[in-house]
Parts: sequence; structure tokens; C-alpha cells
Amino acid sequence: MDMVSTAEVAAGERFAFWREVNAKLWVPYELRCAPQVEDAFQAHAGVSEFGAVQATLMTSMPYAVHRTPKLIRQADPEVLKLSCLVRGEAMVTQDRQCTDFGVGDLILYDPSRPYQAEFTPDAPASQLLLLRFPRSLLPLPSRDLRRLSAVRIPGSRGVGALSSQFLLQLALRMHELSPSDTARLSTLTLDVLTTALADALDAGSEVPPHTRRNALMAQIRSFIRDNLGDPALTPDAVAAAHHISLRYLHRLFQQEGHTVAGWIRERRLEQCRRDLADPRLAARPIHAIAARWAFTSPPHFSQAFRNAYGLSPRQFRQQYARVRAD
Repeated sequence: MDMVSTAEVAAGERFAFWREVNAKLWVPYELRCAPQVEDAFQAHAGVSEFGAVQATLMTSMPYAVHRTPKLIRQADPEVLKLSCLVRGEAMVTQDRQCTDFGVGDLILYDPSRPYQAEFTPDAPASQLLLLRFPRSLLPLPSRDLRRLSAVRIPGSRGVGALSSQFLLQLALRMHELSPSDTARLSTLTLDVLTTALADALDAGSEVPPHTRRNALMAQIRSFIRDNLGDPALTPDAVAAAHHISLRYLHRLFQQEGHTVAGWIRERRLEQCRRDLADPRLAARPIHAIAARWAFTSPPHFSQAFRNAYGLSPRQFRQQYARVRAD
């Protein structure tokens, strides 16, 4: 992930620098902020490329952007942008549609037409995941997508909630992803976007079956990762949360060479392994780490860990402590 920040820029030049960053990352905008904010402005962003999808995780003090007809005539890359708010509140206006949106909500807008967007000044800093992609990549009619401009897709219910969970997880873990990870996630990210927008249009039948399946799997994995510490996270619970049958859930995982319970167990063991290797948690008892990730039986956890990694949890922790000491 490439990082860009105002931190190394002189205080009086930071907002002008951020204006240049916006133009290079996305499209040229008019940027505005309150004078008292401009004097102390701070912002930073991490940028990753998911194939044709550019993902930017931006943290910023309040400001507003205006995409004007003059700027559109200067540069029109024919892309769409979709935002998912991670922290704070924001507002977008396009095609006479003005929408406030909050954490987890999704908003689509088209830089080929004038619009305005701003972080509300109530929060000292907001965080936004912004996805930029060629409009030609979506298998949905342009006239239909235009109906979604600046329309809030709620992140609290239905397909919007499942898509939101995936994108919020993406924002949380972007800094951990290698180039090979982002390449593998490129298709999934597009599939999730397509499914969310098609559902908002009530046009699910226009989405190819493999796209719906891939998007559903991405959402299921995100849901599982969000709930790994819950002992009640079972295949039945996962199926119920996604309004599918348990049989269909098992079939989805079987097509990828996994079982549902096995995939959940592997993710829990990965989290335990990470915690056992973390020097900040060296004083935490092994059984407490296991319980944090829903292993309620210490003997069962110890055996599962040994089967996965060839060492007992205690041996693994001691080995990592020796490596750090060397």
C-alpha cells in the first residue's frame, strides 16, 4: 500500500498539497475548508490497486470538494466512485439528490457529472474508503447506475449490510495485503460492488451467477472474520445471517475445497497463532488467548494447534520468544 500524508509538508502549504493529491489520485476538484481548519489541516491516505479498482483509505480533517463542469471538461476519465464511510459523517449532492451518510453506508457518484461532497465539521477527523473503477467494468446499464447517483445504500440491512461488512474489513486490513493478495481480491471486490448496486436497483437478475456467488462468498468470509471470537459462530449461524440454507452454504465451501467448520477453525487458529507470537501479549495466559477466539476447551485447542502447526501452543510461544531474543 502506498502512503501519502500532509505530515511532512509545511503547515501553510498542507491544504494546497492535499488539493494536488486529490487531482492525482482521482480527478481535479475545487477544495474548500474553513479558514481555521486550513491553517492546521492534516490528512493522510493509503492507496492500493485491486486490479482495475483503485482503493484509497483516507483519513482527513473536514473539507469539501466540488466537481465543476469546467473541471470535467479538462479531465473526464470515465470512472465511477463508490465510498464507504469508516468513521465520521459525510454528505454528497449530485443530480439534485442530496444525501447524508454514516458509517458503513455506501454511496455511488459519477465524476463525469458535477457533484459536491464534504465531511461534516462535527467530527474532527473522518475516515473514508474510496473505490475508483472504470464504469465499463460493471455489467449494469449506465442509465440504471445513474439512478443511484448520491443515493445512500444502507450498511445496516440486507445486501448493503453484507457488502458494507466486506468493505469495512477491507479498510481494516488494507495495510496487511501483499500485491498478490490485492490481485486475488480484485475480482471479489468488483463482484461485491456489482451485487450491492444491482440489489439497490432491484436488478439482481442482470448479475451473472458467478458474480453473485463470488460476492456472497466474500461477504460470508467477512462476516466470519468479524465474529471469530463468538462461540455461537457455527455453520447454522452463518447460513441464517446470510438468508441461505445450510446445505447451500456447505456447497459453496465445498466448491473451494473447504468445509465451513474447518474454515472457521483455521481462521481462529491463525488469530491464536498471531496473538501467541505478539510480544505485547506475552503475559497473557494461553487459555485466555484461546478463549478470546472461541476455543473453550484448552485440551481441544492444544491438540488443534499442534495438528495445524506441529507444535503445542506453549512450544510455539517459547520458540518465538527465543527468536526475538536472538
